Amino acid sequence: MLTWPTPHVPALPGRGGQVLVRDSSSGELVEAAAGESATLYVCGITPYDATHLGHAATYVAFDLLGRAWRDAGKSVRYASNVTDVDDPLLERAAATGVDWRELADEQIALYAEDMTALGVIPPDVYRGVVEEIPAVIEAVEKLLAAGAAYVIETPGVDGPGDVYADLAADPDLGVVARLDEARMVELARERGGDPDRPGKRSPLDPLLWRRERPGEPAWDGGSLGRGRPGWHIECAVIARDGLGLPFDVEGGGSDLQFPHHEMSSSHARLLDAGAAARVHVHTGMVGLHGEKMSKSRGNLVLVSRLREQGVDAMAVRLAILAHRYRDDWDWTDEGLHEAQARLDLWRRAISGNGGPAADELLAGVRAAVADDLDTPRALGMVDEWARRSLAGEGDVVEGAPGVVARTVDALLGVRV
Repeated sequence: MLTWPTPHVPALPGRGGQVLVRDSSSGELVEAAAGESATLYVCGITPYDATHLGHAATYVAFDLLGRAWRDAGKSVRYASNVTDVDDPLLERAAATGVDWRELADEQIALYAEDMTALGVIPPDVYRGVVEEIPAVIEAVEKLLAAGAAYVIETPGVDGPGDVYADLAADPDLGVVARLDEARMVELARERGGDPDRPGKRSPLDPLLWRRERPGEPAWDGGSLGRGRPGWHIECAVIARDGLGLPFDVEGGGSDLQFPHHEMSSSHARLLDAGAAARVHVHTGMVGLHGEKMSKSRGNLVLVSRLREQGVDAMAVRLAILAHRYRDDWDWTDEGLHEAQARLDLWRRAISGNGGPAADELLAGVRAAVADDLDTPRALGMVDEWARRSLAGEGDVVEGAPGVVARTVDALLGVRV
């Protein structure tokens, strides 16, 4: 699967420092990646209703992490997926009378356009589920052979039935979300699981391979029979093959912490003798009018729609950056207007040849971004520099506006 174009990232003098993030599992502030390299896996879209502001906020947040790592001198390898065959996609295609493959292709292309406009650096490894099916089959067969998966009888299916992971094989289950069993069952029921299915050894055991049903897409699964992958195993396989195990950070929206990241981490551990992501980082939920923005509610704000209305994508990015990545927040017209005003302020301030010295600003923005992606603090520093520049305060340093422009571009991804 092809990615979108990589934006130019200006070089900055000096180096950034250690990058810290809030580990969702422990709640502690930890180093995101030690050593000279960093690896990141971020769960990608299911291609319908792309790209809404919840998507955008997540991918902008992890774009910031990658930029901070690169500024610190690390080599970065970033992997992501597209769930280009899944129940919600098939349901939307059926409801709209569109072939599911056409819907997926259209939405993947739209997502790429939105990411390009928002200045998001693309993944190094970008894989769709459909192209990973042979690797998923191999992984499921490995789990079956190890006794970490089982087959259950599936009415109407000839030969072997659906395959489920046996979570009893994983003594570390629960370390990602740290929830009690009752809450896990409740969330599994809400978020795509099937805890009430007869024949499962545990209500929480997740689907690995779904056998073919009439009217559904299916692929030759060899010993598994014709079918398609379950949700969680795809990310475990793509992360394993794209990054190796263990990798540094697994990221996504907070609604993915359970069951998706819990289960994909479990699969990864069982596939690779105990290895998974070292750190889990999750973004807050974006709401509209006090309710979580979601496909099921139909209250989505789409980046493509905003762009069609003439909204500057950099204003959209600034509206996102005005909030700490891990906080829940509401998208509002007022917030977008404030972001556009901020963008206009910055552009006016950097339009001249001189301004207040920028060394302190560069150091401050670096420190803020490295401190658990504290973008509100970083934006406030740039605002203050712009205000002082336009007011003519302090000594005028030739070239300072250029340093500021490169700083906000390289570290915040905002092209001014």
